[in-house]
Amino acid sequence: MGYGLGVDLGTTFTAAAVEHDGHVEMAPLGDRAAAVPSVVLVREDGTTLTGDAADRRSATDPDRVAREVKRRLGDPTPLVLGGSPYSPADLMARQLADVVRLVAERQGGRPDRVTLTHPANWGPYKRELFGQIPRLAGLDHVRMITEPEAAAAHYASGERLEEGALVAVYDLGGGTFDATVLRTVRGGFRILGTPEGVENLGGVDFDEAVVAHVDRSLDGAVSALDPADPRATASMVRLRQDCVLAKETLSADTETTIPVMLPELQTEVRLTRAEFEGMVQPSITATIASLRRALDSAEVTPDQLDAVLLVGGSSRIPMVARMVSAELGRPTAVDAHPKHAIVLGAALLSRPPAERPPAGAPAPAVPRPRGPVSAPPARPEGRPARAAGVGGAAAAGAAVGGAAAGPASTRALPHAPGGRAPSSGPFPRVAGPPSGPIGRPGPPGGPRSTPAAGMPAPGLTSPGDTGAPPRHPRRMPIVAAAIVALVVLGGGGAWAYTALSGSSPTPPPASVAPATPVAPSTEPGDVVSAEPAESSAARPPATEAPTRQRTTAPPTTRATTTTTRPDAGQGNEERTADTGATDGGDSGGGTGAGGNADGGGSGGSG
Repeated sequence: MGYGLGVDLGTTFTAAAVEHDGHVEMAPLGDRAAAVPSVVLVREDGTTLTGDAADRRSATDPDRVAREVKRRLGDPTPLVLGGSPYSPADLMARQLADVVRLVAERQGGRPDRVTLTHPANWGPYKRELFGQIPRLAGLDHVRMITEPEAAAAHYASGERLEEGALVAVYDLGGGTFDATVLRTVRGGFRILGTPEGVENLGGVDFDEAVVAHVDRSLDGAVSALDPADPRATASMVRLRQDCVLAKETLSADTETTIPVMLPELQTEVRLTRAEFEGMVQPSITATIASLRRALDSAEVTPDQLDAVLLVGGSSRIPMVARMVSAELGRPTAVDAHPKHAIVLGAALLSRPPAERPPAGAPAPAVPRPRGPVSAPPARPEGRPARAAGVGGAAAAGAAVGGAAAGPASTRALPHAPGGRAPSSGPFPRVAGPPSGPIGRPGPPGGPRSTPAAGMPAPGLTSPGDTGAPPRHPRRMPIVAAAIVALVVLGGGGAWAYTALSGSSPTPPPASVAPATPVAPSTEPGDVVSAEPAESSAARPPATEAPTRQRTTAPPTTRATTTTTRPDAGQGNEERTADTGATDGGDSGGGTGAGGNADGGGSGGSG
């Protein structure tokens, strides 16, 4: 079966994601991570190594390695590797060809569709050069989209965005910064105004700031190294890697240490988060100024935005979210993996437009919960669902009492086996959490979806149900069964007494067949009521009960009737959902018990 491929040829890292029937997931490219360094090494025979393999060889063959090639795109000066010149587009095409080859080996075939991403603030010249890369890599019919569009598409796949919603994307990546404002339209997004950005600003610049901090702490020992010394070159490669790790560590910790292994010096340098934030704060201030210009160009104010997305690996720096939120006066949304948001969105947009869900109606039918959502209490092990018994018991009570059923209230039945609640009204049946960001369904037993704002939760009474809430809804079948037994026993006893005393015997009351139980519906969207349907056999003649008068059953009646049935116990109390109030029923005018389905009372004694 065919699949779509999204590729993000980043300044510092390259990532890929695949799409199968609307489900997207990362395509691992590295030995230990999904993304690989954007590094190219040219061997002596002209063949290339990319990714992790090139990064490992970079210490021994530094003159054959190219890094951050994306920044050089558009520069007419070629890169000289091993004495031979190479254009940035040629080296990036070799990266892309290796990505497609590796994914094809793991997927069992080449992709049907490929989507590449690029910064939104690139001009026509850079876009034209970038458009040559697929052809140089041997690919045809490759789609090009901007990185903010891809990031917004990934966000919309997991959050509800209405058509016309405004989204600002703050993309602080490894080598560039983009600020873009988009509006959701049918089938995707449209860029508003002019995207803004800073051409050479990103994570690699923050890495250099950390290296400079180490150099200052060691009185210039790093800058004094001889580039021609192989030992010095190898120690600098390792130092840069340790500085990158220290920068990433400070996103979670408040301080860290950087090991320094120079040819003539082995030590450690301490770095705190406050020191690091002081180094990068001017750069973050420049990015926020670009975001403001993008908003002004789109003629959008911060309070009109529906979401502010922070994407790119460097957006995980805690100070970034604080400064952006303070500037705009609203919270920001950060993806769990901001480095992968763009490539996941690119894979999602690799589907043909006719097969993609509209941006205003993402796959999840309800908003994704931000925090843990309490699941309904689990049924004790070994105790089956007994929803079917609710309708049967209530119908039997109505048949004996002879009361006509009133307007039925809409009430929810207990959860069916397996933990799923029956569908009721506008609430869809959701098994586990909605699709996650890769659209992978959550594990069984996960948090349930929450209803949309302003809608009543399932299981509550409808607005028209104005009756008093039942105090003992589970005792209704017991009370009804007990009344049936009292009627039968009482009538039989009176007949036996008159027969023994010689009086004219009175025949026992004719038994009345109970009404057919109401079985719970299993079709989605059905509203299931626990009240019985009106039975013509149970309806008394109008002449026998011209008027009704509300009476209150004495407290002792419940105590007597609930003990009459010998098998009434805890198990029976677990059978029912809401069936109406047990106190204060309608008088049937005879010996039966009445049931009223409008919440005003059911099960009173006659």
